[in-house]
Amino acid sequence: QVQLVESGGGLVQAGGSLRLSCAASGFTFGSYAMGWFRQAPGKEREFVAAISWSAVDTKHADAVKSRFTISRDSAKNTVYLQMNSLKPEDTAVYYCAAHPTFSAVVAGSSSYWGQGTQVTVSS
Repeated sequence: QVQLVESGGGLVQAGGSLRLSCAASGFTFGSYAMGWFRQAPGKEREFVAAISWSAVDTKHADAVKSRFTISRDSAKNTVYLQMNSLKPEDTAVYYCAAHPTFSAVVAGSSSYWGQGTQVTVSS
């Protein structure tokens, strides 16, 4: 049974930091590209960051570049999103995603999705 379980969300003041985690099980984590997406109230889900299976390739959305960093730990089957200098506009539900192909993750065509974790940034 495939599972992607996000954690680490919460309420933080603007300028603060959070680290999201996504624990994966039920598939060969080391063979999958992973990604993070977010969806704010009343808006469509949008791409945040992706990392290839080997961690050689990463991509971050322009809105989060230089503030957010995606990484993965294959020994722990976990992907992370370090979020610094948070802004109120980063408030959203953050979702973890997985697909064998890096480009598919970036495109939002992932095979697997987590349930999401809420991030709220107060001004």
